[in-house]
Amino acid sequence: MNILIKLAIGLGIPFIILLIPPEAYPITGMTVVETRVIAIFMLAALFWVLEPIPIYATSLLVILLELITLSDKGFKPLVKSSADNFGTLVSHKAIMATFASPIIILFLGGFFLAMAATKYRLDQNLARVMLKPFGSNPKFVMLGLMLITAVFSMFMSNTATTAMMLSILVPVLAVFEINDRGRIAFSLAIPFAANVGGIGTPIGTPPNAIALKYLTGEHAISFGAWMAFAVPYVIIMLLIAWLLLVIFYPPAPRAFKLTIKGKFLKTPQALIVYITFAVTILLWLTDFLHGMNSYVVAMIPVAVFSVTSIITKEDLKRISWDVLWLVSGGIALGLALEQSGLAQHVVHSIPFERFSPLIIVFMVSVVALLMANFMSHTATANLLLPLVAALGTSLAGLENFDSIKTLLLSVTFACSLGMSLPISTPPNALAFATGNCETRDMARMGVSIGIIGILMSFLMIYLLNMINFL
Repeated sequence: MNILIKLAIGLGIPFIILLIPPEAYPITGMTVVETRVIAIFMLAALFWVLEPIPIYATSLLVILLELITLSDKGFKPLVKSSADNFGTLVSHKAIMATFASPIIILFLGGFFLAMAATKYRLDQNLARVMLKPFGSNPKFVMLGLMLITAVFSMFMSNTATTAMMLSILVPVLAVFEINDRGRIAFSLAIPFAANVGGIGTPIGTPPNAIALKYLTGEHAISFGAWMAFAVPYVIIMLLIAWLLLVIFYPPAPRAFKLTIKGKFLKTPQALIVYITFAVTILLWLTDFLHGMNSYVVAMIPVAVFSVTSIITKEDLKRISWDVLWLVSGGIALGLALEQSGLAQHVVHSIPFERFSPLIIVFMVSVVALLMANFMSHTATANLLLPLVAALGTSLAGLENFDSIKTLLLSVTFACSLGMSLPISTPPNALAFATGNCETRDMARMGVSIGIIGILMSFLMIYLLNMINFL
């Protein structure tokens, strides 16, 4: 019954929108096509929030509806009209191309790297080596775990990283008494580090990749340039999160020893994984030297691991295709908003001149943070970033600032900072499932990190603009 109610709401409201004539909207120049885009946008928003069907299925539904009702090869009775206010149709090739967007290829390369690293135990061996310098003090061991989690989540799925690190955490939690607040600290440290760490690279989390879709031309940011400002931000946010955890939930034991068994494999295939992993990351960081962008480089692990049978057809079945389809749906939604002209009409109809541009940036970021706490980070980015990109082109008054980059980066970072509830993000859900923390513990830390994170992102973007980095 709950699903039926959700479906009724998710389909009913968009249907009502379709019945409203374009002239009734308080937007100058609205067309029939733009009304359909609003209906599809609302359907996507409701379905992503209520989840009557899987969120990746919503993306596929969005693409199908766009092809039928908005494209130049759509259903004739719907796309053939002589009305003056019918509007501009979207290219069906452009809509279908979202399945093979460079952003999708970038993520696919990241998935191949993550799968190969896990298959040949590169991740666990790196964790074992990297934890050695942090000694036996529980506070510093927790810091080490957070730093390692963040590093892995820059190149792996945040969910996969959290699952791996929580398994490594099992012997640590065994050291603590049942009522020791240190159990809460260690359990929360992993998901928060994974969520924050994903900000560090363009492939670290889907919102970053979606933002790159709009950071093109003169506004483009390379893989290395993104890491140049995002990694310091991640490090600062990790230290803040660590301090908050130590203050709120101080561990009782004075010392303990963490043992992670294993050793680096020396088989030919393992060596290929190590070399390919290192070469791919190196090429991503030095694109300004060799000229290949991050999308081209992402094909290297895909090709190498396929040719050498490191990733087999059985492994391909375990790739997170749902994430790729989810991102495709978001790109298609942004395409419809842009090519139909709706985004520009909406932005031009809002009197932004009455507000300070910095206040607008802050308000949009807060909206993104609130939405990301209650729905998928990717879905939030899919909904907001197309509108934010259009807003950035018309936002005047940000002297010495690139308004598009300022808005997109602020909102993108805010999307990744939504982690106040177990439902906010899969890493939170995994940590909550351990039974070592409660919702109020997660909310206490999540709200604190979210607010501090938004303020820190503003400061970072302000400084980057002052030195002409953006």
